[in-house]
Amino acid sequence: MSEHKKAAAKAVQLYTPEERRRRDETVWTTVQGVLAPLQFLVFLVSLGLVIRYLVTDQGYTAATISIVLKTFVLYTIMVTGAIWEKVVFGKYLFAPAFFWEDVFSMAVIFLHTLYMWALLTGNIGPTGQMLIALAAYATYVVNAGQFLWKLRMARLQGQADAAEVPA
Repeated sequence: MSEHKKAAAKAVQLYTPEERRRRDETVWTTVQGVLAPLQFLVFLVSLGLVIRYLVTDQGYTAATISIVLKTFVLYTIMVTGAIWEKVVFGKYLFAPAFFWEDVFSMAVIFLHTLYMWALLTGNIGPTGQMLIALAAYATYVVNAGQFLWKLRMARLQGQADAAEVPA
């Protein structure tokens, strides 16, 4: 690993050795590892269905079902992610290592919940519902990017830590 990558990994320090051990030993890490790509797959399908509806004015039911499914997968990953954070960092949310990801996750949850409210109350028509879903999806993409960046930083930190261990 280059000296620059080692320095970058050390500067981040997402996990203490004890936190890394807890992260590696908990089943919740595996749960997150399964749910995250599942959520992304549901998102891609749903995004296509939402765009199809907005462009053609057809497929409202399919788009709606996909958004509801995406929302429930999101709620599941958020609850299990909070449990993971509690196991690893001792806090359900806003642990320093994932503070900004958790803050942005609140916006993601808010917009998905706003969609559910709009759907269930009928206070916002179908096009408005789909636009809320698109806003929710845009925040989800940003949030997913935040987590992918942290995953990369954790890998760099792990490589830097391993490089320091004498053979």
